[in-house]
Amino acid sequence: MPDAEVEIIVEIPAGSRNKYEYDHARHVFRLDRRLFSATAYPADYGFIPETLAEDGEPLDALVLVEDPTFPGCRVIGRPVAVFWMTDEKGADAKIICVPSHEPRWHDVRDLGDIAPSLLNEIEHFFAVYKELEPGKSTSTKGYEGRAAAIEEVRRSRERFKTTGPVWR
Repeated sequence: MPDAEVEIIVEIPAGSRNKYEYDHARHVFRLDRRLFSATAYPADYGFIPETLAEDGEPLDALVLVEDPTFPGCRVIGRPVAVFWMTDEKGADAKIICVPSHEPRWHDVRDLGDIAPSLLNEIEHFFAVYKELEPGKSTSTKGYEGRAAAIEEVRRSRERFKTTGPVWR
């Protein structure tokens, strides 16, 4: 797979309030919780396999899709931006991707190609989705473009190679 593409394993379909998580030790998807807030995921949400983010989990990714997929769906995506945020565990980057071979997203190559209204929706979601949960918090830090996203994927892959999966 070229550096400009990543495989994403979808955990949560766009539009869902259910927070599904992949259990890496048991190799199954499980329902973690329903979001406490009245917000829904603005894009398909999952992770990039064989990566290790700063929070000790696989690197998170959002896939901008026309229609939601399903938990466990594998999507080949093109990173176009990174959304920086923190939560109660620390740094929590999100790689924003578009489906690599989807003609509707062909012209989306970098942060500036994404509609500002969609970027606002994503940022708002991550600013408030944990707000009503006891002991949880988030802080958004903004976006950077394609080059920063690819670099974050590279660093997370290197961290995985060096450290290995910490969830075993």
